[in-house]
Amino acid sequence: MRGQWFIDGTWQPLEEEESNLIEQEHLNRFKGQQLQESFDMEISKPVDGKEAIHSLKLSRNHVDWHSVDEVYLYSDATTSKIARTVTQKLGFSKASSSGTRLHRGYVEEATLEDKPPQTSHIVFVVHGIGQKMDQGRIIKNTAMMRDTARKVEEKYFSNLATHVEFLPVEWRSKLTLDGDTVDSITPDKVRGLRDMLNSSAMDIMYYTSPLYRDELVKGLQQELNRLYSLFCSRNPEFEEKGGKVSIVSHSLGCVITYDIMTGWNPVRLYEQLLQKEEEELEESWMSYEERRLLEELYITKQRLREIEERLHELKASTISKPPVLKFKVENFFCMGSPLAVFLALRGIRPGSSGSQDHILPRTICNRLLNIFHPTDPVAYRLEPLILKHYSNISPVQIHWYNTANPLPYEHMKPSFLNPSKEATSAPEPDSTSAAPSPTTSPVLVRRHYGESITNIGKASILGAASIGKGLGGMLFSRFGRSSATPQTMEAGKDGPEGDDKKATTVGTPPLPHSSSGFLEPTVELEHRIDFELREGLVESRYWSAVTSHTAYWSSLDIALFLLTFMYKQDQEETDKSNLDTL
Repeated sequence: MRGQWFIDGTWQPLEEEESNLIEQEHLNRFKGQQLQESFDMEISKPVDGKEAIHSLKLSRNHVDWHSVDEVYLYSDATTSKIARTVTQKLGFSKASSSGTRLHRGYVEEATLEDKPPQTSHIVFVVHGIGQKMDQGRIIKNTAMMRDTARKVEEKYFSNLATHVEFLPVEWRSKLTLDGDTVDSITPDKVRGLRDMLNSSAMDIMYYTSPLYRDELVKGLQQELNRLYSLFCSRNPEFEEKGGKVSIVSHSLGCVITYDIMTGWNPVRLYEQLLQKEEEELEESWMSYEERRLLEELYITKQRLREIEERLHELKASTISKPPVLKFKVENFFCMGSPLAVFLALRGIRPGSSGSQDHILPRTICNRLLNIFHPTDPVAYRLEPLILKHYSNISPVQIHWYNTANPLPYEHMKPSFLNPSKEATSAPEPDSTSAAPSPTTSPVLVRRHYGESITNIGKASILGAASIGKGLGGMLFSRFGRSSATPQTMEAGKDGPEGDDKKATTVGTPPLPHSSSGFLEPTVELEHRIDFELREGLVESRYWSAVTSHTAYWSSLDIALFLLTFMYKQDQEETDKSNLDTL
């Protein structure tokens, strides 16, 4: 929290807007006057019989100065005025009866060491739907994420002199949209449920509305730019030292942030559809007169487009258009994001290149990362929109917070999501499945989003043999995970590659693959995009489906994941600059 003027007793800071007005008035009136030297003065001593020497009217309050360091705040509400009149008639002073004493500066004297570490990276945290229903929720959620990140920093990154700062972006409350029109047409029965839907799910309808979409986009864009300018004004060295900016967006916030960065507009899609209709018309049969008129129309439209392009070029040469965002986005983290389904409905289809540029150019954002819980009903995968065969490749599993010596994410090889679908038969217990050679380490078969592990060979269930059949076997198939057996838990100490040595491959996946179960090096993504949280060992999937969409904020696993990527990039750039210097 930042503060200049504080309330006596609680030492809570005043609202920043009021505090700035009081500070400006205080300096204009008392600048140059001497204060008491002792900081341990009697701060609770009331002012009796002293008249105010200066006063300032605020929107809902007024401030009286009885001396340079005796300042009182009074409410101008009607009830406060009546109470003040009554108590003054009874002989009490105005200050002692209804005034709140203010202090310029905090109760403890500041020291040079009392400052936060230098911020090398700021993260804007953008909320999704439901902010109108629970105003201030994104501030609480960001505080949770910040506190969790601090714990991770202390454990894993304490040797670094810089740190990452998380800043909430609350864009919904300032929007007008339809005013109260939707509320006025809402029936009164089950009003609580209807109000909840109006305050949450209605945001999706607003965003798909051609009338209100731009207001939502501009609201978030302006708030991001305002916060960045404010941060840079208070931290002037941030830009000078090459500070970086990342964005963490949740739910619908991912879609709006994406559209701001890429400049996507539904009008452009409409123009493409019109052009497609024109091409279809040209191919269909028509009379000579119809074709002649159609050609004239086509020539006229072409001429109109040329004139518009020339006009835009002329304007661009005279007026330099400012960038949509005042900063370059280093990382765009999506949490519980429906972005993929929005892109699919806009006509984005898989390509033949494994580049992120297919959906988000690297010139706009260096790295796109899609984080989701396997049971989050709102989240969708992005990788199959770039390369189709990644629909059968499992997302990268996010490491547990307390995993010892985890394998770096860039070294984790892609593995098939559900090869058992293609399996014709499971291997016999006594069949000699080819043992993994030192050069090829087969990947452990993963279940498809929580499906029980089936059709796995003898080598992968050695640790579960003691469970037996009956109830124990049922529990294992219901709650079992690839990392839950004693065999694989032991191997987990050596990282995911240790797990690989305990597993065998199953079936024949439909895509090119090696005997190790990993993909052959045909077409792969330059960088993995989809990252999946691990489920709990005894976690109910139905309950998780309800709670998982809002469970990202306090996750230590996610905090470690975010900081790993951001600190790794900073460290690589530092090492590179040191090498350049040498």
